[in-house]
Amino acid sequence: MVPLKDENPIHITPYVTYALIAINLLIFFYESTLTPRELQGFLEVFAIVPRELTLSFQGVAINQPVPEFLTLITSQFLHAGFAHVGFNMWFLWIFGNNIEEELGGFKYLVFYLLCGVLAGFTQWFFSAQSIIPSLGASGAIAGVLGAYVLKFPQTLIVTFIPIGIFPFFPKVPAIFFLGFWFIQQLFSGVAMLETTAHVGMEGGGVAYWAHAGGFVYGAILAPLLGLFDED
Repeated sequence: MVPLKDENPIHITPYVTYALIAINLLIFFYESTLTPRELQGFLEVFAIVPRELTLSFQGVAINQPVPEFLTLITSQFLHAGFAHVGFNMWFLWIFGNNIEEELGGFKYLVFYLLCGVLAGFTQWFFSAQSIIPSLGASGAIAGVLGAYVLKFPQTLIVTFIPIGIFPFFPKVPAIFFLGFWFIQQLFSGVAMLETTAHVGMEGGGVAYWAHAGGFVYGAILAPLLGLFDED
């Protein structure tokens, strides 16, 4: 099930959303120019390596050019493949513009980055000893989804459901579409508690707890930043 568009019109140009998409795509293009060895080194520096973050919190010096706590931000602009960056930017394009309009550009940027940081912390909490780099914008985008479902619960989302060889495009209220997505992430995260977290290029895993955490934090932070303020 994939969202194609929302029906809530925007009235301003979402410059921050455009800029975030552009930066993510440019960095992914740079990643694609690296050799596998260079890419691995790049991710080890700028992605979250949970075990290294754990050690840094314990006061152990990590010999990296970027302080580990900063990877909670830099990791938000890295992606593990075309599908990873493609779906993330698609969701950001669909839902980010409306939230940017409601919060305003500056608060929206703060909101986006903070959701990403808190989502990264959530994933780290459940995989604190993993040595696999954790990366991607999905935690921050999950925060946008959490805000969206609060502000526009009845907005219809055009979805795609294949029934055999026939495509079906039902319109589903955002509260059901995004609510189902959140429950799916939550249950998947619980199901993986007994396994080692593999989030990154080698593991090919999914950061379910980052998604669930980002969604919850987005729903909490957006109202505090003025999501429901009257113009």
